[in-house]
Amino acid sequence: MLLGIHHAAIICSDYKKSKHFYVTILGLKPLAEHYRAQRSSFKLDLQLPDLSQIELFSFTKPPQRPSYPEACGLRHLAFRVQSIDATVAHLQSHNIEVEAIRIDEYTGKQFTFFSDPDGLPLELYQV
Repeated sequence: MLLGIHHAAIICSDYKKSKHFYVTILGLKPLAEHYRAQRSSFKLDLQLPDLSQIELFSFTKPPQRPSYPEACGLRHLAFRVQSIDATVAHLQSHNIEVEAIRIDEYTGKQFTFFSDPDGLPLELYQV
């Protein structure tokens, strides 16, 4: 029935800053960008190498996402990476704070967390 995840939607507070983060720093490919005047909002469709997508939305003064304590609902977005060390080094070269690399106790794989400009928790998971 379900074939996979097509996209995740993210609402940002500073469109220019978040667009730079997702396109320039994380390297996602822009597919389409639309300004929706009736909502004073941008919608940017971004694609990852596996063809999954992120929809980046901007809205005027969105409420902050409750993270601590963690709220019910989507917890974080995780990205598969070939080299966690290289990816962490890339993020840190852009002054992005990254948590210490940990080992998944069930799979033995390395993973770590960092945040987007609005504090959305993002995970790197080495394949």
